[in-house]
Amino acid sequence: MLEHRPRRVYRLRSHSRGLPSRAMEDLRFIRETMERSSSFTAVPGWGMVAMGITALCAAWVTSASHHLTPASWLAVWLTEAALAMVVGLIATHKKAEQAGVPLTSGPARKFMYSFLPAAVAGGVLTAILFRLGLAGLLPGAWLLLYGVAVTSAGSFSVSVLPLMGGGFMLLGIITFLSPAGLHTALLSLGFGGLHIGFGFWIARRHGG
Repeated sequence: MLEHRPRRVYRLRSHSRGLPSRAMEDLRFIRETMERSSSFTAVPGWGMVAMGITALCAAWVTSASHHLTPASWLAVWLTEAALAMVVGLIATHKKAEQAGVPLTSGPARKFMYSFLPAAVAGGVLTAILFRLGLAGLLPGAWLLLYGVAVTSAGSFSVSVLPLMGGGFMLLGIITFLSPAGLHTALLSLGFGGLHIGFGFWIARRHGG
């Protein structure tokens, strides 16, 4: 008779282990490289802080001068806007050079093309509203359209920019609903406070 031997049951043991730390680091590097290649990260945090300071100075000048004509008031803020633009461009160029991201790259062009339409609309509306004697609408229009520009451009940049743009848009709506006596304070809160606050955050998280 054949002897029946008990069958041995072999269980497959799982030898799967987590990916080695080196592989995880490689995956993280690839992901970060892809993110950098599709977004413009050379947004200057300290440059935004400097832009905010210029806005606070303009707000102080217009508040301290009680007899400014509408033309003089507009001249102060247009001068501030031009100065802030120069500061922002220089700071952006410097940070882009340090990061090795040319301003002619695809992400940089997407950022600029998304920012420009609302900015150009703001310039056109400034001329039209002032000519029609509606300068009181300018602070709200500036805040709202700048917020639109930042929100649109932020889609191709650091993730916090759309949040900053939303803050500008909210302040723009509030400005339209507020008395003229609060407009300078709201301008300083937006172009001054938001630029400085988010500028510090970007400088800490994404470098100067």
